[in-house]
Amino acid sequence: MGRTLILGVGNLILSDDGVGIHAVKLLQESGEIDPSIPIVDGGTCGLDLLQYLEGLERLIVLDAAKPNGSPGKISRITGEKVPAYLSIKTSPHEIGLPEMLFAAKLSNIYPKEVVIFCVEAESLETSTTLTEEVAAALPEYVERIKQEVR
Repeated sequence: MGRTLILGVGNLILSDDGVGIHAVKLLQESGEIDPSIPIVDGGTCGLDLLQYLEGLERLIVLDAAKPNGSPGKISRITGEKVPAYLSIKTSPHEIGLPEMLFAAKLSNIYPKEVVIFCVEAESLETSTTLTEEVAAALPEYVERIKQEVR
């Protein structure tokens, strides 16, 4: 497939909301991702990230999912399920990510494929560390992302 981008989003000071950013750091440190695939820490930037979508074929978003009783559960969301996922997202960057993807559609730069890898959060309270369940899921989460780009 053409040009791919791995984009981690989240807030590192809201516990599990930062899981996408923690995954980005591990992927960057591993050196196992093809160097032609950018790995971007998008934090809570929202529309500022629109520039990264220009010319993309595939966007892989790393994110935390709303707490729903299964902390650490990893999900892969694609196709028609992406808008539904974004409509129920509740975190500090919930407005930024949906707005960015909507703006990409309006600007005709929406990638052909959008994949969201999310880990269900246990806590979104103020903390700079992941909860035990989400931290335990992090190695599998990173491995699934590596498999996605191989």
